[in-house]
Parts: sequence; structure tokens; C-alpha cells
Amino acid sequence: VQLQASGGGLVQAGGSLRLACATSGRTLSSSTMGWFRQAPGKEREFVIAIRWNTGSTRYADAVKGRFTISRDNAKNTVYLQMNSLEPEDTAVYYCAAGPIRAVVPTSPREYDYWGQGTQVTVSS
Repeated sequence: VQLQASGGGLVQAGGSLRLACATSGRTLSSSTMGWFRQAPGKEREFVIAIRWNTGSTRYADAVKGRFTISRDNAKNTVYLQMNSLEPEDTAVYYCAAGPIRAVVPTSPREYDYWGQGTQVTVSS
């Protein structure tokens, strides 16, 4: 299973970015796809996730109303649209794949496969 994240960059506060996570080697219909982020000196934290088969989503409170997650079945790709970015959103963003559970998981330990991370920097 391979996950390839892309789309990070430098943006001013209030701006937008879209991250993409291309996947291969896994049946996504049986997967939950998540995005996590890790800022320097901090633990990796949950951002957002989508259950691939139903489209059910779960968001961290910090990103509600600003970030959305979507998927493209044909491309086996999940997207993270980030709007109204804030300096506090600065981090390395990772995509991850895990099993489907009754409740969309938010712990990194519940995800089996990880992409390499992409840097997002928001300037004030």
C-alpha cells in the first residue's frame, strides 16, 4: 500500500490550499482515509477523515467550517481542501489509511498506512 501526499506550500493567512493523497495497492471501499498534522514540538493530531464507502466524515473542532475532505473513486485519491488558513495550521500534513470502524477513528494508532507528509506553512 502506498500513499503519496502532495499540494503543500506557503500561503498567507486567510488563503487556501488543497492537498491530495493518491493511493495504490489498497481497496479503498474498505478503508477510512484520514489527514493528520504535526507541528514542530507537538504530537501528531487528527484533522479530518472520511469513510470511503459511505462518505461519512469526521472533523477536528479546530478545522470545522474551514476544511473539507472529499474523495475521487476513479483516481483513488482523497483531497483536503483548506480554506481560511491560520498560522496555527502550519504543520506537516500526513494522509493515512485505516480500516472502517463503527466510529470514524481519530487516533493515529488506528491507521495502518501513512504517506510521506507535505509541509503547509501559513504566514501571518
